[in-house]
Formats: sequence, C-alpha cells, structure tokens
Amino acid sequence: MPSDKLFEQLSRLRPPESLSPHLRSLVAAALAKMDLVSREEFDAQAAVLARTRAKLEALEAQLAQLQRKPE
Repeated sequence: MPSDKLFEQLSRLRPPESLSPHLRSLVAAALAKMDLVSREEFDAQAAVLARTRAKLEALEAQLAQLQRKPE
C-alpha cells in the first residue's frame, strides 16, 4: 500500500512515535482518495498494453496487405 511506503520513509526522517495516529489516518485516507495503483498493477497493465499494441500493429499490417491484393 502506498501509505505504508510513505510512513516508512517518514519514519526514517523522524522517530515513528512522533507521527501521531491521527496524522497517519489522515494521510492514509488522502492517499486512498487518490485512487493510486501499486507498481505491480502498473507493470501488469503496461504489459497488457504492449501486447495489445503489438496485436494492433500486426492486424494493421495484415489489413494493409489485404487491401493491396488485386481482386
């Protein structure tokens, strides 16, 4: 979860006990509203997009070849 990573980084800068539970819940709620995705989800969608783009390019080439054929 992105908020866990943020709090981990904050705890390196300040002692964890100085981060109030209220602040922690406020930041977690704000991050939840941002509709963020994890790196794994992003990478998976990037891979799907790359495969889809490759299929589209292959279909476009096939269509161009069919359009060049005399009937």
